[in-house]
Amino acid sequence: MKVGILGATGAVGQKFIRLLQNHPWFKIEALGASERSAGKKYNDAANWIEDVNLPSSIAKMIVANCKPEEFGNVDFVFSGLDSSVAGEIEEAFAKAGIPVISNAKNFRMDDTVPLLVPEVNPDHIDLIKTQKFTADGSGWIVTNPNCVAVPLSLALKPFHDAFGIETVILTTMQAISGAGYPGVASLDILGNVVPFISGEEPKIKPETQKLLSDLTDGKLTEPQINLSATATRVPAINGHMISATVKLKKTPSSIDEVKQAIQNWENPIADLDLPSSPKEVIKLHEDDRYPQPRLHADQEGGMQLHMGRLRESEVFDISFVAMAHNTIRGAAGGAILNAELLKVKGFLG
Repeated sequence: MKVGILGATGAVGQKFIRLLQNHPWFKIEALGASERSAGKKYNDAANWIEDVNLPSSIAKMIVANCKPEEFGNVDFVFSGLDSSVAGEIEEAFAKAGIPVISNAKNFRMDDTVPLLVPEVNPDHIDLIKTQKFTADGSGWIVTNPNCVAVPLSLALKPFHDAFGIETVILTTMQAISGAGYPGVASLDILGNVVPFISGEEPKIKPETQKLLSDLTDGKLTEPQINLSATATRVPAINGHMISATVKLKKTPSSIDEVKQAIQNWENPIADLDLPSSPKEVIKLHEDDRYPQPRLHADQEGGMQLHMGRLRESEVFDISFVAMAHNTIRGAAGGAILNAELLKVKGFLG
């Protein structure tokens, strides 16, 4: 399938380019960016920050404006646009009959737009049928969540299914790559921790609740979860860590029952053989030193969730840490997995 990338010169756009190289189903056909970059060759418009060489075929491509009429005959687009411009542009593509799979926040909480993590809520793709961007349904929008809500929802899903969740208190330790480029000033982050990330904490509760919602007759019913989050920036390059304490609705008999909930959880897309899907979605580490971003963020192509320190809590029921690659699982890689699911389910192509 022929795909376009909106916001192709930014950090998320570059990750899309890297991950789509040699993809068995998708081929990059068009690259879009701001008017400042439009009309230039990609290698002249972008400051390439990925740790692999820029593919020569991409380097020579001419960057287009982010307008549907400049994207030729693409089958759909990935959006790595900044939220300041994403809403209007993504809507224009959807209204032009070009599906949009977005990493931006603008449509995440729209009642008709799936906020999607395929292993958590694959059935939510049916919300696409309620969208009205085009009369024939050819244009639509699907979003992937915030880079914390992705690993948090994956970590909570087995507990939500087995016990129900009442309260979550968490602190994030978020890698500097999550701030984009040029990101956090070196004098602010080297040898330091910044205890606040603007705009981050308000996204975590509503997005996690939407991800764990039940879909019935085209309507979402959200679980009522009390959730308090503190978001911090730490000097790791890739991999967002979460330290969480959880009160469950049904008290487990032992920590072994909690571990069994993870081990017995069944990945609902396991039989679809999606190219970006990790073989083992949740890796539960027994060694108390793990997971660690430097050691584990890139495992399974950066698409695996790592959990550890799973233990009884003296305050609530359980505590754990969880970690996933923020720009792959929590951004571009997650969006590509969404596209793969949508293709298999007949929404693309």
